[in-house]
Amino acid sequence: MLETIAIIAVILAIAIAVILVLAATKPDTLRVVRTISIKAPAERIFPLINDFHQWVAWSPYESRDPAMKRSYDGAERGQGAVYAWDGSKNVGAGRMEILEAQAPSKIVIKLDFFKPFEGHNTAEFTMLPQGDATTVTWTMYGPAVFMSKVMQVFMNLDHMIGRDFEAGLANLKKLTEK
Repeated sequence: MLETIAIIAVILAIAIAVILVLAATKPDTLRVVRTISIKAPAERIFPLINDFHQWVAWSPYESRDPAMKRSYDGAERGQGAVYAWDGSKNVGAGRMEILEAQAPSKIVIKLDFFKPFEGHNTAEFTMLPQGDATTVTWTMYGPAVFMSKVMQVFMNLDHMIGRDFEAGLANLKKLTEK
């Protein structure tokens, strides 16, 4: 009996060591980027991103928890606008603040997650005119803390978050190509 427990303990210790070694090899930064071409001028797209009140219409995160508590603070839109949320495990809790808004081409957002895991990132939206369309890029980047690296051993965060970005960009496309 004691021998079986010792074997299990050794196997468990080796498994944990392997996970920690794999986590240590993950990059120190997390970066997710998705791009879409929208047949609309940047001037039509920019206000939907620059005003957090408009995110309900296109953000893939807004519909995940109908009971989510939202609060708005600071400026109505643009630099200084603040949006905070607190919801179920599907959305967690966090805060966004627009740090830079260069109409109609760029918005930079400070993105802080508090639950279920703490994280501090930057989100950027760029809108680049391309003939009768606009190339919209949604980027999120920030430090990958060790717990994030452990999670990356088991899941592809670029794929998971990227799917959400793709859905949000597709929603922006539907809204602005009307």
